[in-house]
Amino acid sequence: MPALILVSETRCPELRDEFGRYARDYDLHTATTVAEAERVAATVREEGGQVAMFVAESQLPDASVLEAFARWRAVVPTARRLIAAHWSRFLTDAPTLRAGLAKGKYDAYLLMPRGVRDEEFHTAVCELLSDWGSTVATPEVVSVRIVSPVADALTLSIRDYLDRMGLPNRVYPPDSDVGREVLAAVDGEPHYPVVEAMDKLPTSPRSVRDVAMRIYGQPADIDLDQVVDVAIVGAGPAGLAAAVYASSEGLTTVVLEAEAVGGQAGTSSMIRNYLGFPRGISGMRLAQRARNQAIRFGTRFFSGWPVTHLEPGVDGAPHVLRTEGGDVRARSVVVSAGVEYRRLRVPGVDRLVGLGVFYGSAMTAAREMEGNDVVVVGGGNSAGQAAIHLARFADSVTILVRRPDLESTMSAYLIGEIAYNPRITVQPCSEVVEVGGEGRLEWITMRDTTTGADTRRDCSGLFLLLGAEPHCDWLPDSVSRDARGFVLTGRDVPPEHWRGGLPPGNLETTLPGVFAAGDIRSGSMKRVAAASGEGASVVPLVHAWLSAV
Repeated sequence: MPALILVSETRCPELRDEFGRYARDYDLHTATTVAEAERVAATVREEGGQVAMFVAESQLPDASVLEAFARWRAVVPTARRLIAAHWSRFLTDAPTLRAGLAKGKYDAYLLMPRGVRDEEFHTAVCELLSDWGSTVATPEVVSVRIVSPVADALTLSIRDYLDRMGLPNRVYPPDSDVGREVLAAVDGEPHYPVVEAMDKLPTSPRSVRDVAMRIYGQPADIDLDQVVDVAIVGAGPAGLAAAVYASSEGLTTVVLEAEAVGGQAGTSSMIRNYLGFPRGISGMRLAQRARNQAIRFGTRFFSGWPVTHLEPGVDGAPHVLRTEGGDVRARSVVVSAGVEYRRLRVPGVDRLVGLGVFYGSAMTAAREMEGNDVVVVGGGNSAGQAAIHLARFADSVTILVRRPDLESTMSAYLIGEIAYNPRITVQPCSEVVEVGGEGRLEWITMRDTTTGADTRRDCSGLFLLLGAEPHCDWLPDSVSRDARGFVLTGRDVPPEHWRGGLPPGNLETTLPGVFAAGDIRSGSMKRVAAASGEGASVVPLVHAWLSAV
């Protein structure tokens, strides 16, 4: 079982009693000094175990608590770190210790419980353990079992999709007990990977879409005679917010998502500046909570199905959204397809995607980077979040940026956390010009943009977060876009495309009944909260349109 290490000079019995509720699932260890806790953690690691969390008082006898966390992180970088301050020290120590939260020195500062059933305290503990369990630990109970002899690109892509959809999964070798059990139900010679989902019928998918269709169905499952009130294209924060508000207000709502629910935000390992989550929340958890909320109100989701064409309705007819899995007819459409990371056009990249080269933070791939040296390319918040998450596993993480620094593109709290983390370095004025390796990524060539000098270095993981490109080639020409391809709405639409001398509504496009929200919209604020706000704000406009037709 994973371990919880409780550290206090004088109150170990109290902490052990308080954490007794976790004894069924975790081994509880106590230590009275920083050095003793360090030895306990090292012993757990040497015996093949895992440390899930360190819990320490705000005052320790042989080092400051912040120094203690730094020492313990050197032994177990993946463990969560919690200060449980005694009530007599909580207010006194808070001013000096809380600043460390912004730099990632620890994860939570809480008041030690003073009585029974302090569920506020334990809610925080459970959130931290849940985050650890979803990103570090091997799941004890799995929803999807995958059998494969190698971690090839398809297997990793399927796992990444399942992780982002919140479905616990594991990969088993064909000669393992579970592997043999799954393969026994396969007719004929198996083609790897073999995937057994909730229906217990193993299949050999050729793409992530095959897995998505097996679990969640396809748009053709919708009654073709039905016309929905609103079809939402894209299940990022904007699309999810639109789905929650539309379906809660009685509109029949369908969401079509090309990949996994959550969009680009769903790949973020930890979003710390989203309103209402003081300890942060992973993009996956935020997305799945929103999805479940929308489902509760009646929204239907179809993931893994990109829309290939929007056929505008004429003379009151519904719009038709074409997908390879079927068509959806809708009286109104919300375009929230978001953006994609720009592709890196240098020799060697395309053949190694999924084999050491990844677009986005690739939560699943991060676990495969243990003990390796990796490079993150990009200077935005997503790149910073990816680097911090990767540093829990990789020996070193280098952030490569073309600019001289990160200040103009990344939030201050991330810059502070990166500066504090000894495993992360920032290499400015640099770019990748070539990658290579036999069968998987082994090296990259970097160029100094000021001198033009090239340097080759060993590299096992290259994570590319290169900024945004719109994903709306499927829209008809009647939907106006700016020079970069983002959808124009409201007064941003050129006057020659106004109707009756008036601009479209604030989030309305030049195609009547079609709206845009989130990152896909020209001029939008590229933040999770801003996208969620636009998704909620578009619903009154949809109501107004539906009442007018």
